Amino acid sequence: MPFNRKHALLYSALALSVLASSACGYKEHAQSGDQNYGARQKSPNLEGSKMYGLSVSNPDQHNNRFVEYSAHLSSEVTSLNGVAQGIVMLTDRNAYVGIVLDWTATQPVKNGSKMMREQDNGGWMSGVYNNKNGSDRWDNRDLVTPYNSYFSVNDHNELSSKLKQTIAVRVRKLAPSVETVHITANSEVTNQFVEYARETWGGRDLNRYIKPFNVLVQKHFAGGDEMPVPLKLIKEKESKAAGANNR
Repeated sequence: MPFNRKHALLYSALALSVLASSACGYKEHAQSGDQNYGARQKSPNLEGSKMYGLSVSNPDQHNNRFVEYSAHLSSEVTSLNGVAQGIVMLTDRNAYVGIVLDWTATQPVKNGSKMMREQDNGGWMSGVYNNKNGSDRWDNRDLVTPYNSYFSVNDHNELSSKLKQTIAVRVRKLAPSVETVHITANSEVTNQFVEYARETWGGRDLNRYIKPFNVLVQKHFAGGDEMPVPLKLIKEKESKAAGANNR
């Protein structure tokens, strides 16, 4: 993972804070800011009612009628401390946020949770992708991978409440009509969000896949019974069927 502008700005901001603050003042700032997602919330923008997830059970919450990728909201989430990349999908009622972490912020997982390292990045030092078998091959369609990647958290319930609140506040500020903000750092779901977003980048109609999208979010966020099928496989099946019809 290369040292990028985002990291440079973060470290510069921290250095300026140290110069401008006393030791006590800096400690208070670090605990209340969004560089520490394990600290108690002191910002009035983050306190109050929970801004993410369901407040009441709604069996129809994930029966979305349409879905679209939001480049602006994705950029806003990506700009938050500790978030390496955010992908935001908007529907008629929900915002779905997939993130990967860079561990530049403190405690992006809940108090008591282990520092989850689902990725093996040991291959960086030896110049390979897969540190276990020495392979340099990888699927560059995926945002997050098992090796040489930013970091995922399998269970969205393990993410810090303050991290999720920070993301939800940012999303709701820019998309006030959203009923519920659902947030995950699960690698499979986040990679699928990228696949759906890629349809938009290619100028294709994303809503033709609203049914498999609903199955995906229903399974991950509400424990749905139906197993989601990766969009890549759906498109491959469509391509084969189209080829057969043209013969």
